Amino acid sequence: MISTRELTKDFVVSRTETVHAVRGISLDVEPGELVAVLGPNGAGKTTTLRMLTTLIGPTSGTATVAGYDVTSHPSQVRRQIGYVGQGNGAGHQHRVGDELYGQGVIYGLDRRAAKRRAEELLDGLELKDLAQRKVSELSGGQRRRLDVAMGLVHAPSLLFLDEPSTGLDPQNRANLWDHILRMREQYAMTIVLTTHYLDEADSMAERVVVVDHGEVIADDTAEALKTRLAGDRLALTVAPGNHARIRELAEKLPGAREFETAGDQVSLRVTDGPAALPILLGAAQQYGVPVAAAQVHRPTLDDVFLNLTGRSLRDANGKAA
Repeated sequence: MISTRELTKDFVVSRTETVHAVRGISLDVEPGELVAVLGPNGAGKTTTLRMLTTLIGPTSGTATVAGYDVTSHPSQVRRQIGYVGQGNGAGHQHRVGDELYGQGVIYGLDRRAAKRRAEELLDGLELKDLAQRKVSELSGGQRRRLDVAMGLVHAPSLLFLDEPSTGLDPQNRANLWDHILRMREQYAMTIVLTTHYLDEADSMAERVVVVDHGEVIADDTAEALKTRLAGDRLALTVAPGNHARIRELAEKLPGAREFETAGDQVSLRVTDGPAALPILLGAAQQYGVPVAAAQVHRPTLDDVFLNLTGRSLRDANGKAA
């Protein structure tokens, strides 16, 4: 569905300054996948999406989307994709139903088909009761659902979502994702999204692509990234004087690293926490090392980013915002 090779975008700021926003991204997305693109502000996520949706041209490299080259066949690409940007796409003084109907006509549907399609989306995204309301009167969650409906009006095979739930409260975020996932199943769509919400990427996406400084630095399932790049952390509470002994036993575990001691607690990172903890507790009992409490902490995608770059993704986004 998407194939890029060494895709690059430079912006000339002045005679002496060029910003290298995207630096040779190569990426493949198969039909039906839901792929999340993560990275701090300024990493090149939105610029990459804008190239894939033909809004801007690449400086170099190639990209095909839905079987068409984004540079030589942009019109064909646009017919196959839906795009929901970060801003609200509907006219503030337009009525919700009219906006969807008008979008259908713009995409080449006849009036009857455009009306039928608008009614389907109003019903599917729970906007039916708002059809006669002006866009300016909608709540934030309602506007984002309308944006998604506009991106789906021509039944695209590929949907791009750029920060779809930014600014929404947790309930509206959950509701929006419920609608998106139902639409995905109904229309068998491929979805590529950018998000700052790590929990969204972790729970919704089948693949996570991490971008930093305009380059792909990791690409795998969320679970694989967390296991391979971060690992699980074990935390054990032991009696005074037993720190060295428990560490000696723990060092024999697969992937044991990053030992830390704080008060009566010893922690370390391992490859597979649920498998390693019983082994360590068994060894502690065998050698008479008392353990008062033990926990396994699963890593997060922020741990993955920290492991890859040496900084937190949450902190990087907050400082750049």
